[in-house]
Amino acid sequence: MEQISLTYEMVMVLCVLGLTVGLFVTEVVRVDVAALAIMVMLGCLASLPGLDHIVDIQHLFSGFASNAVISIIAVMIIGAGLDRTGVMTSVANWIMRTGGSAESRILLLISSTVAFISSFMQNVGAAALFLPVVARISARTGLPMSRLLMPMGFCAILGGTLTMVGSSPLILLNDLFDTINPTLPPDQQMADYSLFSVAPIGLALVAAGLAYFIFFGRFVLPEQTHRTAGEGARGQSLLEYVSKTYGIDGAIHEIIVPAGSILVGQSIDDIQRALRLQIIATQYEGKTYTSPPRDTVLQAPARLAIIAEPGAVDEFKYCFELEESPVLAGFAEDLGPTRAGIAEVVIPPGSGVIGKSARDLWLRKAHGLAPLLMYRGGETYSRETEGIDFGEIPFEAGDTLVGHITWEALMRMEQDRDFVVVTQDYPRETTRPQKVGWALVFFMIAIGLVLFTDMRLSLCLLVGALGMILSNVLSIDEAYESVSWSTVFLLASLIPLGQAVQSTGTAEWIAHQLLTVLDGMPIWVIQATVAVLATVFSLIMSNVGATVLLVPLAVNIALGAGADPAVFALTVAISTSNSFLIPTHQVNALLMGPGGYSVRDFIRAGGIMTAIFLVVSVLVMNLFY
Repeated sequence: MEQISLTYEMVMVLCVLGLTVGLFVTEVVRVDVAALAIMVMLGCLASLPGLDHIVDIQHLFSGFASNAVISIIAVMIIGAGLDRTGVMTSVANWIMRTGGSAESRILLLISSTVAFISSFMQNVGAAALFLPVVARISARTGLPMSRLLMPMGFCAILGGTLTMVGSSPLILLNDLFDTINPTLPPDQQMADYSLFSVAPIGLALVAAGLAYFIFFGRFVLPEQTHRTAGEGARGQSLLEYVSKTYGIDGAIHEIIVPAGSILVGQSIDDIQRALRLQIIATQYEGKTYTSPPRDTVLQAPARLAIIAEPGAVDEFKYCFELEESPVLAGFAEDLGPTRAGIAEVVIPPGSGVIGKSARDLWLRKAHGLAPLLMYRGGETYSRETEGIDFGEIPFEAGDTLVGHITWEALMRMEQDRDFVVVTQDYPRETTRPQKVGWALVFFMIAIGLVLFTDMRLSLCLLVGALGMILSNVLSIDEAYESVSWSTVFLLASLIPLGQAVQSTGTAEWIAHQLLTVLDGMPIWVIQATVAVLATVFSLIMSNVGATVLLVPLAVNIALGAGADPAVFALTVAISTSNSFLIPTHQVNALLMGPGGYSVRDFIRAGGIMTAIFLVVSVLVMNLFY
């Protein structure tokens, strides 16, 4: 193999590459800031004598207009549109009904579904679409998003190996064969792979990834995120705040009231007064009523959502022979932290409610607020307060009401001058179920263009995103807000580094240095080394660039070793999806912010996944090809 000399430009690129890895691992600054700094550094280096070819200064910022980055922006907007119309909520409901609250079952359902979807669309698109689903499931079950997002993202990457259209390197592989075949003897021509030729490899990899997280996820996934992550974390933080401040147990208990129960015919008010609990919602004949008025008469079979001290809940169940659902089933959607929660409301001076009580105001019926307690001058009044019905205490200026309310009702209370809403950190999004048809139409149009036309991926997805904006599924401002700009800057800023590694010959030099030691090695060792080399290159440059660079080298190595060149080329195309170690892959970068992950989290969980990927892929290729 012809030797390649190490040049001054290559040395500088290697130094920048080492600095990038160091910044990512140590996290001295945020990874998106580090990536931006590296891009600026490359631009400055290109102005020095002898380094003018290290990067094309005219295209230094072209990453912001790259196909990958624009595709991510578009799919985030499409995902937000589907979420806003309730489509992704329906998916979350199905997963919750099927998987319950068990982490392993939910993880299996989410990750396998995303793996399947990513087999026919870009893996970053599948991951972005399921971000809202994971957020809602996290909010309802209390499972941290950090326990769900990384398995989902890794399986999205693995799912791209199920078909020849699941990832860019596999799509590119047959085209590379057309370029390489004319240079090969007739008896060594490589036949194109069909759509499902790689299915055995993909199925084995997805199964291995799922098994890894189901059995070992508790050891490698972070219990808590490094930053507040997603709606679930926000909803939980509100509950934790009021519990700590006022000493109340804000957990919701779902009680099943069977037909024939002696509670039938009793009013909400009678039950609450007698049993020291707060009924915040009822469900009858499949319809949910939040903050039901106190004169509502209970009918059965029904479900009650109550908030009370554990002793009061146990007493309620014992006295009336009732069962409690182990998880929020009937109320999972309507009372989840993304839709409702506990809030603080203050009575300001001059308010029209001063001198009136909660009963006088019919707070439930008029404002949708189910009061749990009132705080006044250092004293707390609730249903637990002996001899006092705090619902009959006249309000004074400065009183603080703490109650359960839907976020939609809380937004309305913010417009009422008789109240000052203290709680501000709650979801203010409004759903638009009437637009679900338009959202689905433009989503299917985008997917159809991706699957059945030769249009660029970014253009196909932008058609769907623009359609949702023009049909008012989302406003343009909401579309901007749905984009994770830290992800965009991270990916766009890393693209010039990958180009520098490739254009200066640094990548080819690294490949030659590693491959010169393979002479005389067994074929499986050579193949494994090629897989490791492709894995390393996928971490420091685009997987497409790594594929274009390494496939010709792998073919030549296979011919020299007497191996099948098509299998060695496939080894490269498969192994460039082995991008779990650091968050340079588009999917990992997308999930880093919402999951609150650090680079160390990826190194810990991704390091083992990288080794599993290498072993499984090489083993399956040797068994089936």
